[in-house]
Amino acid sequence: MAQQDQTSGTQQNSPATGPDLSDVDHLGYEQAREQLVDVVSRLEAGGTTLEESLTLWERGEALATRCEQWLDGARERLDAARARREDREQAASSSQD
Repeated sequence: MAQQDQTSGTQQNSPATGPDLSDVDHLGYEQAREQLVDVVSRLEAGGTTLEESLTLWERGEALATRCEQWLDGARERLDAARARREDREQAASSSQD
């Protein structure tokens, strides 16, 4: 269960439950990528507690997964568009024969 940190006002998560990452599912590609860059920068800078580092790592993993979902979807759309173009080209060449 998450607890409110009295000094910073941020949510502190118990190690067993981890952070609530439900908001990641609603991010666009650019938003997820920007947040991922921020998470990586914060982890690389250090100076965070173990719990903060774990929370950042988990968020980073969720953000990376979200970016992959967007990229996979874009790849599928491109593949479908190419397949439609090839079908039209084949149909056009068949009708000319």
